[in-house]
Amino acid sequence: MLIAALAVLALGACGTLYRSASVTAGVTDESKVRVVPITAETVLQANRSERSPQTLPAVFSMTAGTGGGLRGAGALPEAPVMPEQRPARMSLNLPPDVPAEPYRIGVGDVVLLSVPRDAQLAAEFPGLLAAENSRQGYTVQDDGAINVPDVGRVRIVGQTIEEAEADLFQRLVEAGIDPTFSLEISEFNSRRVSIGGAVREPAVVPVTLTPLYLDEALAAAGGLDVEDPDFAAIRLYRDGQLYQIPLNDLFSQSGLRRMRLTDGDAIFVDAAFELSKAQAYFEQQIRLSELRRTARGEALRNLSEEIAIRRSELDEARENYQARRELGMDDRDYVYVAGEVDRQSRFALPIGRTATLADALFDEAGGAAQGTGDVTEVYVLRAATDPREFGAVTAWHLNGRNAANLALATRFELRPDDMVFVAEMPITRWNRAITQILPQVVVTGAGVAAR
Repeated sequence: MLIAALAVLALGACGTLYRSASVTAGVTDESKVRVVPITAETVLQANRSERSPQTLPAVFSMTAGTGGGLRGAGALPEAPVMPEQRPARMSLNLPPDVPAEPYRIGVGDVVLLSVPRDAQLAAEFPGLLAAENSRQGYTVQDDGAINVPDVGRVRIVGQTIEEAEADLFQRLVEAGIDPTFSLEISEFNSRRVSIGGAVREPAVVPVTLTPLYLDEALAAAGGLDVEDPDFAAIRLYRDGQLYQIPLNDLFSQSGLRRMRLTDGDAIFVDAAFELSKAQAYFEQQIRLSELRRTARGEALRNLSEEIAIRRSELDEARENYQARRELGMDDRDYVYVAGEVDRQSRFALPIGRTATLADALFDEAGGAAQGTGDVTEVYVLRAATDPREFGAVTAWHLNGRNAANLALATRFELRPDDMVFVAEMPITRWNRAITQILPQVVVTGAGVAAR
């Protein structure tokens, strides 16, 4: 026993006893350490230090865009002038009734997302409010979709306002946005009725949420410009069929004036029974429709090619960035985790947001090592950034003996180059010292006995 005790004293004198890391407050030759307990108040002080989280390159927030618009379909050809051919009597030929149905959104319509003017919502949905305040809205593109900020493209063509509102609400919820909003159509550009001939102002009248009747369409064109109603008629071209309403019948039968019109109707007021002139007008409308359809198809093909090229460029830029990360060429911010944890590691601070002490402890390190880690001695070591305080370190101390204090770890924000340290329990330090000493004592004792 005397020999073993002497061996222990000799080893201690030689400085070979087990030494463990610990956080000691005060000023030494190496550093100046200030220990600050982590409380609800000191968390606010620690988080006050400036730090802007790293962000992804702008290429990750860019989209392929919507491409260019449609090209023009060309000028409308002039109508030919034909000699008058007046019949003895004009007959009434009415089109079939148009069934009542709700308005369905079409290409070219402009919709608005109206958001309540609330301070908190204004901060969360700047893109939606910008569209409402500027009254620009969102135009339904040729692919039938609108492009909503922070949500992406939403296809609403062919839907009623209620159906489109439901789809938009679902997409906003999927994007993490749950606003109170209403959808309205500010410009009706997809459904139209054209009016020409003997009217004061030939026009194209939009079909809106409310039904469009014949007398309203004529009023929109400035009214009739007819000198002799006995030989004048309104000709209506619809779905490849030509219908006729003599003006005398229109004036004598009030129900005819309330005839409901539908999208694509072409009205020509013939003041002198120039049927071939009316036919030329309808042919122009058909030709214009075909030109627009051809131009729209070509524009869609060009749009697809343009978007594909842009998407390829974005994918290449993103792949290059990810390759740089895999090769370690990106300049990332790290926090280092050491001491009595399951895994000593280097914790990369996330991009685009802050990280907390709890993230570093339980994500990378796996928490304090059970049986060896001292939950009452958890520290965040932060070196001073002021060159005049070189060597100064603030040790933010978390005492986890009361488990309720661990909630503070979820609020304590980490900064680049912080060192998270978990001290070992006193019994662990003793056990490791004994484990280190005993083999040397046995060897020393055996040597003495051999003498």
